[in-house]
Amino acid sequence: MMGQPLSPHDCLFLRRHIRSNLYLRGAEPRLDQKDPAAAAILELSLRLGSAPGGSVSCCWVTVSPGRMSVIDHVRDMAAAGLHSNVRLLSSLLLTMSNNNPELFSPSQKYQLLVYHADSLFHDKEYRNAVSKYTMALQQKKALSKTSKVRPSTGNSASTPQSQCLPSEIEVKYKMAECYTMLKLDKDAIAILDGIPSRQRTPKINMMLANLYKKAGQERPSVTSYKEVLRQCPLALDAILGLLSLSVKGAEVASMTMNVIQTVPNLDWLSVWIKAYAFVHTGDNSRAINTICSLEKKSLLRDNVDLLGSLADLYFRAGDNKNSVLKFEQAQMLDPYLIKGMDVYGYLLAREGRLEDVENLGCRLFNISDQHAEPWVVSGCHSFYSKRYSRALYLGAKAIQLNSNSVQALLLKGAALRNMGRVQEAIIHFREAIRLAPCRLDCYEGLIECYLASNSIREAMVMANNVYKTLGANAQTLTLLATVCLEDPVTQEKAKTLLDKALAQRPDYVKAVVKKAELLSREQKYEDGIALLRNALANQSDCVLHRILGDFLVSVNEYQEAMDQYSIALSLDPNDQKSLEGMQKMEKEGSPTDATQEDDVDDMEGSGEEGDLEGSDSEAAQWADQEQWFGMQ
Repeated sequence: MMGQPLSPHDCLFLRRHIRSNLYLRGAEPRLDQKDPAAAAILELSLRLGSAPGGSVSCCWVTVSPGRMSVIDHVRDMAAAGLHSNVRLLSSLLLTMSNNNPELFSPSQKYQLLVYHADSLFHDKEYRNAVSKYTMALQQKKALSKTSKVRPSTGNSASTPQSQCLPSEIEVKYKMAECYTMLKLDKDAIAILDGIPSRQRTPKINMMLANLYKKAGQERPSVTSYKEVLRQCPLALDAILGLLSLSVKGAEVASMTMNVIQTVPNLDWLSVWIKAYAFVHTGDNSRAINTICSLEKKSLLRDNVDLLGSLADLYFRAGDNKNSVLKFEQAQMLDPYLIKGMDVYGYLLAREGRLEDVENLGCRLFNISDQHAEPWVVSGCHSFYSKRYSRALYLGAKAIQLNSNSVQALLLKGAALRNMGRVQEAIIHFREAIRLAPCRLDCYEGLIECYLASNSIREAMVMANNVYKTLGANAQTLTLLATVCLEDPVTQEKAKTLLDKALAQRPDYVKAVVKKAELLSREQKYEDGIALLRNALANQSDCVLHRILGDFLVSVNEYQEAMDQYSIALSLDPNDQKSLEGMQKMEKEGSPTDATQEDDVDDMEGSGEEGDLEGSDSEAAQWADQEQWFGMQ
């Protein structure tokens, strides 16, 4: 046989015979010249080219010693990150395999399916990738039945081909990643749950913990986070996950004690855990103090993550001025910072700095348009420009990119509320509360929706729950007082709550605004002016200047009222109420000036009587204006 050319039929028969014998011995065809079967395959492959119309079916399985197979080439390209090349070649090879099932061994086809699926995953074709990963797992089952080849377990006797087989566990993890990208969290949990606990790697446990948490399954989520920490005690995000699920800070710290004691320069970790334990219990003041103590340490000074956390905490505490300062400091240290920039953009928009907001949005889009933050910042610009439909679209786009973006949910909810779609807005604010139960602005948005739909009872229940949950601080007291102001029966209670809030924080803008509103109802304008002047002594706020202008009009201090409106408009050129107040004064001022000129002419002819007539006319003019301001 060795001395004569082989027909295609002889080639196919001989190859099948040799391979079947090798499989019976539990081995893949190997190109070892000491193995008679391998030598026969080698001879066959070398002489196949001379056979007329010879089949190429055995060329991929048999390679001369020292040469790479086509599967090796695919594997090397995948390792080199040549995903588009892998996709093209593996697609062609899989088609060849489908047309001739004997072309590749089960293990080779398994590898081709995995590498092809990986290339699809890289191209973000997640459904197609899941399909190919599923086929690969089915091929792996067939491989287990027909061969003894298994993924390498560290046994030196394992074959080279078994050592390079892709891990079945890694394939399942990739499938779970595809499901999460497709927002099919239940399917992702199901595929990861199928992996035995002892075989779960830290990244599998981390993904499971996050998925369980998102699904509201707290107990298995805690278990998975703890397993991550057992394997990797410095997994800080897992620590934050446990703290967010109400696990005590002391318990979490005990899981890292060994590494703190054995690894140098980690003495800050216990303080870090303590700080974020305060964050997740809503104790903003103690969290701020603890993080400040960390940030002042020389080794952690100017850390962008700590500065971002401080900025967020100041924002939650209602200290917008310090929040903006910390965000700006973090941004100077890291010009490509994205995390937290949605809150920063919101604060700038509230201050009327829309040009800065627009510039921030453009800069963030240049960094990445695949994060929610640029879309939220752009949405805040649209919202405060009263372009609510555009703000709604941008908020929806941000949620599509990151369904856990609290700021995106708040933006979309506020846009829906201002468009009159209150019930839809309520759904978004409730989801924001679920994701961030310690953020007061989530509750404020929901309560505003209740008040807009005249659901005062629901608003009161929610405000009382917030007061009990987050404690009696200036913010919760003001929120409860806001609801009480809507009911004439609870006016006195609102007054008491606002006094308590201002006793804690005399400069808290929302409390000052609500107290001024109450004094306006009682027509205690002088008290209101004193309150507002005191609040403006150490800060400048558009709303406070505008309300002070309203109060000054009520006591006939027209020139100073005009000054206050001008200051308010300089802070926020888009503040419509300040603009209306100024225009109202200008319109009312023109006929008054004309009347005064007529009065001068009358006084020349009629003496004191003209003076009295002029006084009556002026009083009538400002009586109408007083009534107008009282309606604001």
